[in-house]
Amino acid sequence: MKKRLWLSSVLLLVSGLVHANEPLPLKVLVGFGAGGSADLAARLLAERLKEELGRPVMVENRVGAGGRIAAEALKNAAPNGSTVMLAPIVVPVLAPLVYKKLNYDAQKDLAPVAHIADFQFGVSVKADSPIRSIADLVSVMKKTPAMGSFGSPAPGSLPHFFGVMIGQKTGLELTHVPYNGGAQLMTALIGDQVTLGIDTLVDQGEMHRAGKSRILATSGPSRNALFPDVPTLRESGFKDLIGVGWFALFAPGGTDAAQISALNAAVNRALRNPALKERFTKMGLEIGGGSPQDLHTLISTETARWTPVVKASGFTAD
Repeated sequence: MKKRLWLSSVLLLVSGLVHANEPLPLKVLVGFGAGGSADLAARLLAERLKEELGRPVMVENRVGAGGRIAAEALKNAAPNGSTVMLAPIVVPVLAPLVYKKLNYDAQKDLAPVAHIADFQFGVSVKADSPIRSIADLVSVMKKTPAMGSFGSPAPGSLPHFFGVMIGQKTGLELTHVPYNGGAQLMTALIGDQVTLGIDTLVDQGEMHRAGKSRILATSGPSRNALFPDVPTLRESGFKDLIGVGWFALFAPGGTDAAQISALNAAVNRALRNPALKERFTKMGLEIGGGSPQDLHTLISTETARWTPVVKASGFTAD
């Protein structure tokens, strides 16, 4: 009997030591629903990070409030390198500009880890629209101001503010019409309820390929691989008219610099993987990368870029 008890104790001790030496799983928080671009990007990245880190990596969706629920969960997570969040630009940049009160402090509670990917927007019209180019757009809307409306998938979204920027740069008086998601926006566009539709290229791609709508121009500094025949707004005569969304990875504020550095190195290795690059490209995403400081600089630059646009829009979320 004593021998059995001794053996059981030894086995429990060994089991405890084995589990103690197992690496902590990495949880990747996503503030948006399954199947969306943020969720898919997180899951593709998680697959590669399992190999790069040699530890389990799981994605957890904390859906709601435009990513603010996930941001609060990250804020409250232990800063021990076991929890990160993949978030779009809206969480660290736009939300602080449109909300007077947030449940997180973007500067203190979100520790930059790495820039993951960029995504562009498209400016679309319905397929049989007489507007065939950005030059046509400016000409037609100056002659017929009543046509000067653009739709976005949500008020306070980056497509909303990019539409405001287009109005600023082109000298057009554009009226914003918000919709409840990209599908509703495209339905309104082809139904003649709005002249222009501004949304991500991925969300506009299906209707464009089906010949129901036409993407006049894209928003990035160069043409997107998914639509190589579509010119950029820069090519269309507006050199300063650039608006790019992006995803980035964050750790809880207070996370040790060495842990962030290790995560950053693993992410950069994952982003160099050809299979991941190919999957991202098919989603309309352009690979990011770089250091935590590079992401910090990006956030500062983008905040400076969008602050006057948000102010000009007059939009507040509170």
